[in-house]
Amino acid sequence: MQNNQFDTSFITAKDSQLLDIYSSTVTGVVRNTAQAVVHIKVIKKITNPQTHQSVEQVGSGSGFVISSDGFIVTNNHVIENAISIKASFADGQELNATLAGTDPSTDIAVLKVYDGDLKPLQFANSDMLEAGQIAIAIGNPMGLQHTVTAGVVSATGRSLRANNGRMIDDVIQTDAALNPGNSGGPLVNSEGRVIGVNTAMIPNAQGLCFAVSSNLAAHVAGQLILHGKVKRAQLSVAAQPVNLTQRIIGANQLKTYSGVYVFEIVTNAKVNNSQMIVGDIIVEFDGKPIATIDNLHKYLTEDVIGKKIELGVLRGGRKQTITVVPGELK
Repeated sequence: MQNNQFDTSFITAKDSQLLDIYSSTVTGVVRNTAQAVVHIKVIKKITNPQTHQSVEQVGSGSGFVISSDGFIVTNNHVIENAISIKASFADGQELNATLAGTDPSTDIAVLKVYDGDLKPLQFANSDMLEAGQIAIAIGNPMGLQHTVTAGVVSATGRSLRANNGRMIDDVIQTDAALNPGNSGGPLVNSEGRVIGVNTAMIPNAQGLCFAVSSNLAAHVAGQLILHGKVKRAQLSVAAQPVNLTQRIIGANQLKTYSGVYVFEIVTNAKVNNSQMIVGDIIVEFDGKPIATIDNLHKYLTEDVIGKKIELGVLRGGRKQTITVVPGELK
């Protein structure tokens, strides 16, 4: 008779000890963080594309408490267009939640609840992350509450396109399995501190999952709590990327092979773009090279609102320097 039991004789005492340490680490983290992780239940109002009538749709996701007075971080796409939001905790408690603020450009949102014995999670410094360290994801995939998956940090410094078209920089790649419903939940380290906010996985791929880094998420969450939004600058122009010829690159000693072509300029009382003309190709912003619209968005931060900024533009094939004053993006 064939013996179907696994042969474990090759596992040494040292291996067994290491496995126990790993298991103890994961279970300890889960035990200490589970009460801060919430199941987000939403009712959204959407338009049926066939009947063009508004209908209600039930959705769900994850989130986690970041303060004892009731602020919860989740993903923007979890609560987008929601008319009702509830936060359900591991102990069965369910609370109504209100939207404190949202930022589609980083897919981060902050909710507020007003009752309960809340135990917040702490953010870690994601700049200190290294590939290979433990990453533990806690969330509610497919509506299965408080599910745990573990893996490692696969890479840091990735970029991910948000639903509104902007690029999210400083994204963590992990192989800790994520599924629909994990969105907005925490990715934590072996100390139980948040290193990222789980936001996306690549369908039909194995172990390609992404989280907005804790440093970016903490900054955005702070802005949303204070202002209800993240302040960004704008130039009030419509533009698109364009490739540059080797002749123009060489003649103007440019550092990029492309630029941002301006095809429309919008009059805006809070933006001074009067020195720009249609046809300008932006190649520098305050001395920094610009190759794409994503580059330009990266530098249009709150810090440059209302300040004189030098733009390097190609006009008639020659580089010129003009001055603009960005305004606040509404």
